[in-house]
Amino acid sequence: MWRLTPPLWRVACGAAVARAQSQRLTVTALFSAPSGSPGSGYEWLARSAPVHWAEDGLVALQAATGLPWWAAIVCGAALLRTAVTLPLAAHQGRLLAKLENLQPEIKKLAEHLRYEVSVHGRQLGWSEKVARFHFKRNLRKIITELYIRDNCHPFKATLLVWVQIPMWVSVSLALRNCSVGAMDSEVQEQFSAGGVLWFTDLTAPESTWILPVALGLVNLLIVEIFALRKREVSRFQKLATNFFRVLSIVMIPVAATVPSSMALYWFSSSFVGLSHNLLLCSPTFRRLCFIPRTKSDSETPYRDIVSAFTTKYNFRK
Repeated sequence: MWRLTPPLWRVACGAAVARAQSQRLTVTALFSAPSGSPGSGYEWLARSAPVHWAEDGLVALQAATGLPWWAAIVCGAALLRTAVTLPLAAHQGRLLAKLENLQPEIKKLAEHLRYEVSVHGRQLGWSEKVARFHFKRNLRKIITELYIRDNCHPFKATLLVWVQIPMWVSVSLALRNCSVGAMDSEVQEQFSAGGVLWFTDLTAPESTWILPVALGLVNLLIVEIFALRKREVSRFQKLATNFFRVLSIVMIPVAATVPSSMALYWFSSSFVGLSHNLLLCSPTFRRLCFIPRTKSDSETPYRDIVSAFTTKYNFRK
């Protein structure tokens, strides 16, 4: 007997997230390199049009609001997350809900196809290998037709990744340019006195490690919430979750070596992202975003998350 292939939407989305996180780690290595290092990719990226647009946007936001630079960075992160990535995350949620709702239909059609291939294979004298080949090929065709019918191809769910990563990189490089004086010495002077609390100089690394550690904790919390919401976890998802845990920890020393303006942006962006992830758990908000109901939906998602955390970390023997 043949086993059903793993749900393609889970594999595609998991691979996209892993690819995005690995790209993010590679880019942070560039941020920690000297801006003038010969042969590095930083010079080319720092002078690219998207980075200049991000610089102009940051300066315009600060000038229009009159906020100190630390507050302008926080507001800019919240604005980008809310205006750009939240609608894309809601779109991704709609696609993933459609894909999840397709699974029972795919399973039923696969069982029917398996029977037809078995009967046809006996008539034509197919070997087990040939019959398996025809089953898998026709199953892929059926799944593709269902994706087209419901307009929910898994690749469309990766749109958030392809927008969020370049945006995050561009803003991060723009902040580094402002911090090292590559954009304007006047802006650099404003950054040097534009901080708050213990990080008054946004051009210097955050020496107390409070922001880097907070960034790591927020990222770990995002990973754990995502992992706890999964009822059936595949081996690939376990590996991906462990990878993200390690990556969240690796980001701590990276954030401690870059200008505090970048560490503040990374923390603000992750914190708003965590808030949006929790918001997208809300049944009411999901209905407002026209996300279809699924079998895995919960009417009490926040209570379930707290209960899962309590069970896993406090009372598990």
